Amino acid sequence: MRPAESRAGARPVEIVLASSSPRRRELLARAGVPFRAVSPDIDERPRRAEPPAAFARRVAREKAAAVARRLGASRGPRRTIGCDTIVVLAGQILGKPRSAADARRMLRRLSGRTHQVISGVAVLSEAPGRRPRTRSRAVATEVRFRRLSEKEIRAYVASGDPMDKAGAYGIQEGAAHFVRWIRGSYSNVVGLPLVELLDLLHRAGGPPAAGSRRIGLGCTMPRG
Repeated sequence: MRPAESRAGARPVEIVLASSSPRRRELLARAGVPFRAVSPDIDERPRRAEPPAAFARRVAREKAAAVARRLGASRGPRRTIGCDTIVVLAGQILGKPRSAADARRMLRRLSGRTHQVISGVAVLSEAPGRRPRTRSRAVATEVRFRRLSEKEIRAYVASGDPMDKAGAYGIQEGAAHFVRWIRGSYSNVVGLPLVELLDLLHRAGGPPAAGSRRIGLGCTMPRG
């Protein structure tokens, strides 16, 4: 994708997504933001006693910084986006499952309960002659699962879908019918809180998103 023009229209602003996630790439493309994607390589383990929201926010900032370092000095304005999404149940972070048995264990814990999906999102702004600046925030969405049968859990894990996802499920894929309700941003649960990201990009002097008015970037689904 081609770099977008800045709000002043004088110089192109390059947007870089520090992610290997196809879901984040799809969401950002649907929002109409021109970008290129570069995979980060950082340690994503939480620190001792680190709160979940602080952890997600720190990792998002570190992803953006790692990719910016790899790319080197920018010749023009550049905005590097980092994001990290975690599932939190009763204060405990549920990361990506290490095995099928671990995925089944996570889904049994989530069954019939309410959990949080928390994303840290960061935008690192760079331009020649200026000091880099990072803006970031954490976004939380409440998600309620209906009760899941053991047969459903085993079938879903056997599909392979949970294995690369925090909390062992993807709301946009095979686990959509597990969710009774959500409160907050749907795109956050998928992996990229678009409303909040676009606000950070706007404040950082990034380009407007051509498609942001046409798609649902956040929603509240009623309890049922």
